[in-house]
Amino acid sequence: MFERADAILAAIPLLAVSGLALRSLITATGVGTGLLAAPLTAAGPFAALALVFRELLTGPVATHAADDSDD
Repeated sequence: MFERADAILAAIPLLAVSGLALRSLITATGVGTGLLAAPLTAAGPFAALALVFRELLTGPVATHAADDSDD
């Protein structure tokens, strides 16, 4: 069974390389220049980091921690 934790763990590396993959695709097609596509390289790791922080602050980990602190 594919659960939420599995989806999050699979999404982190996909997001991390997505910026580089998108930049490579734009550069290879010749539609954009390297200068225009350069900011996309950093977008992937930032998106992965945002996903990790979102899960830690609002996901099941945060909910479990809040429930434990009420005791």
